[in-house]
Amino acid sequence: MKIKSVFAACVSATALLSASPVLADDHLLDTVEELPSGPEGPALWKVSDADTTIYLFGTVHVLPSDLVWYDAEIDQALSASDTIVTEIAMDPATEAKQQMIAQQKGVFTNGTTLRSLLNDEQRAAYESALARLGVPANSFDPLEPWLTTLTLTFLPLMQQGYDPASGVEKVILSKAGEQSLAALETIEFQLDMFDSMPMEKQVTFMMEAVEAMPEVKATLDGMVERWAEGDADGLAVLMNDDLTDPVLADTLLYSRNENWAEWIEDRLESTPGTVFMAVGAGHLAGKQSVQDYLVERGIQSERVQ
Repeated sequence: MKIKSVFAACVSATALLSASPVLADDHLLDTVEELPSGPEGPALWKVSDADTTIYLFGTVHVLPSDLVWYDAEIDQALSASDTIVTEIAMDPATEAKQQMIAQQKGVFTNGTTLRSLLNDEQRAAYESALARLGVPANSFDPLEPWLTTLTLTFLPLMQQGYDPASGVEKVILSKAGEQSLAALETIEFQLDMFDSMPMEKQVTFMMEAVEAMPEVKATLDGMVERWAEGDADGLAVLMNDDLTDPVLADTLLYSRNENWAEWIEDRLESTPGTVFMAVGAGHLAGKQSVQDYLVERGIQSERVQ
């Protein structure tokens, strides 16, 4: 797996951005300046039938706190919707629950320590990476590799101005009015995607994240730039095209995309109304995207921004 794929894998699950005790933050962005309408902006699609419209909006789960992206087209679609759908529920109760579950799933209870799983070369690289962050070498010893991987991916970003509290879902929900809220997945499901990885694969995944750390901000800067410009194809190249591990690609992207396409089809058939669905932008870009699976079901999506 290449460096970009390691990072894309880490940003694919909303819940995990705040699952690590190091990254937990209760701050909520209160206001976001709205942009006027224009030809550029984050990509927005819709699917519809006679009595139901579903907007598909690709999100980035962690953003610079000063990035302005919320524009008139997004606001119009959100305001017209009676339901907002995110990957998982994003309320205080769920955030508290995810902390508890992360502790249950991601912390060793049998006396094992993280560094005991590493060979000498891996341990040296790992400890060097922590030293560059100003973090003591034993800081993550109680954590399983998958949870440490998430922390090592996002801690450098937070040190350089990125903030999970500025993520798109947080902003969308702060703009919500009387809409009902729904979720495609549970926090347990998202955490299990990583916790169920064999320990050897978790270690490999973590060491690839260690290697990627010097490039992680530049990588996300490039993704955010393409996302903000509405360049879905360019974003797919950065996020998904070198995700070469077939098991990881299916687990994190393709099987979920197919499940969400099924959810959209069921909603179109069963419940009239307007839905604003906000999911990770990588799920709406590239091959085997949600839109591709919708086409297989005879459902066409229309790009509206």
